[in-house]
Amino acid sequence: MSILTVTNLSHGFGDRAIFKDVSFRLLKGEHIGLIGANGEGKSTFMNVVTDRLMPDEGKVEWAKHVRAGYLDQHAVLEKGMTLRSVLQSAFSHLFELEEKMNHICDTMGEAEGDQLDEMLEELGVIQDLLTMHDFYIIDSKVDEIARALGLDQLGLDSDVTDLSGGQRTKLLLGKLLLEKPDILLLDEPTNYLDAEHIEWLKRYLQEYENAFILISHDIPFLNSVVNIIYHVENQELTRYVGDYDKFMEVYEMNKAQLEAAYKRQQKEIEELEDFVARNKARVSTRNMAMSRQKKLDKMNIIELSKEKPKPEFNFKEARAASKYIFETKDLVIGYDTPLSSPLNLTMERGQKIALIGSNGIGKTTLLKSILGLIPSLEGSVTLGDYLSIGYFEQEINGNSNISCIEDIWTEFPGFTQFEVRLALAKCGLTTKHIESQVRVLSGGEQAKVRLCKLINQETNILLLDEPTNHLDVDAKEELKRALMAYRGSILMVCHEPEFYDGLATDVWDCSKWTTLK
Repeated sequence: MSILTVTNLSHGFGDRAIFKDVSFRLLKGEHIGLIGANGEGKSTFMNVVTDRLMPDEGKVEWAKHVRAGYLDQHAVLEKGMTLRSVLQSAFSHLFELEEKMNHICDTMGEAEGDQLDEMLEELGVIQDLLTMHDFYIIDSKVDEIARALGLDQLGLDSDVTDLSGGQRTKLLLGKLLLEKPDILLLDEPTNYLDAEHIEWLKRYLQEYENAFILISHDIPFLNSVVNIIYHVENQELTRYVGDYDKFMEVYEMNKAQLEAAYKRQQKEIEELEDFVARNKARVSTRNMAMSRQKKLDKMNIIELSKEKPKPEFNFKEARAASKYIFETKDLVIGYDTPLSSPLNLTMERGQKIALIGSNGIGKTTLLKSILGLIPSLEGSVTLGDYLSIGYFEQEINGNSNISCIEDIWTEFPGFTQFEVRLALAKCGLTTKHIESQVRVLSGGEQAKVRLCKLINQETNILLLDEPTNHLDVDAKEELKRALMAYRGSILMVCHEPEFYDGLATDVWDCSKWTTLK
């Protein structure tokens, strides 16, 4: 049975086509991985099927009475909301039913006859629905999911504006799971999640009986939870049975076969055109030449897909820093309350350090404290001499209404337009992306714009906060290569062992210092 059917979908932004005549079916029990390079339209597809975007053409049809739950990384959490209120909002439709039930009870005294019978019947249906959806044990359900995701340690009455990126993701994920939708739509759910909760989510999805669609660039995670792959490329959506590794095997084989057929056809075309050119003027061979020309005219020409531009990250290096990059003395980090015990840390020139540990224990706070962006609660940080610092933040800041060209030009006013375009192109962005406003780009494309700024400034120490979030497989591989080639020092927050293995000279587990237990 088809839960979701998409027929002849076409969609684009301005003159930039994203999908062209795409069709898609989601069947019961399918665990789908939606994959593709940054900017191919994965999140756009999710927004179309959830009615956040209207397609230019085509139909989106859901089966009757199907409730879809969407993990949207960009959901608005406003100041004043608590963790508990956000989790309880998963049951908002049940609270509405309760209101309706109370209204019926209030007006039943004035009803009689058939009207009273109807009200009693509706009251029974509502009570059954509330019982079926765990309405009377909401608080225990909220506490259960909060414990599973480690949100209870933060205090469920805490304000949502104090959350780190990972804690925010966990909260939105918890709300989604409490909604118990018939289908889960997950857009990069492992971004910002620590290893412990990625493992928890993996087990949850492995045991999940209903269907889900998952966007992710985390290959080990994809391999462990999906059984169908849909690949978005060149405005098309192609279905493959199996996990990501199986998809790659079939995809590479199909690509090799197409290239071989293309070469054979091009050779045949060349021979036919040569024969026609040499023989069409001779009376004795004119008929044969015309026959060859007819064959050429009827031939279905094989076209190869355009190769997507692959990023090239090469960091500009400043003069060498002093022997010590930084030294902390009894440093206590935090905002209103301490997040760490007193820290006495030293980083030397040439070290490449990965900061690991669960969400919310102060990894980003440590980076900002070292940079002096936020004051420490106690102790001091002494920076070395001749430091040229490059900082990559978790999320985009500043004016996203400007174009990519203007964004880079603001940072490097001495660049010519050609140099700006070349710098962005080297980061894997096409002309259409480069001329677009930053806000309409995908998360991965925005990350590439920010990386463009970083690689074009001269640095000898890089502070990177989750640099792999949103990046596609090619971009991750290239970033790892570039960081391994970088002769400066690196202090990096990262939750992906596959990324920092072989790159980091040292791994610092921040959970050993945290005051949060």
